[in-house]
Amino acid sequence: MSGPNEAMEHMAERLEGMLEELGDMAMDALSRATAGDPDSKETGDALAEERRILKARRALERSVSALLEGADSRREPLDDGA
Repeated sequence: MSGPNEAMEHMAERLEGMLEELGDMAMDALSRATAGDPDSKETGDALAEERRILKARRALERSVSALLEGADSRREPLDDGA
C-alpha cells in the first residue's frame, strides 16, 4: 500500500466481500421464511432475521461509500443485491 487512499480502497474491497455474504444470508433467511407456514413462529423469526441482516448490509454499504468518497470514478458502483 502506498498511501491512505489505497488502504481505504483495500478496506472497501474487504467490506464488499462481506456485503456479498450478508446478501447470501438474507436470501437464506427469506427462503426459510417463504418455505413454511406463513403464520408460524419460525417464519416470523426468519423474516425478522432477514430484516436485521439487510439493516447491517445497508450500514456496510454506507461505510464502503464513505471510504470511496473521492476515489477513482472509474470504479464500478456497488451492486445493491436487488
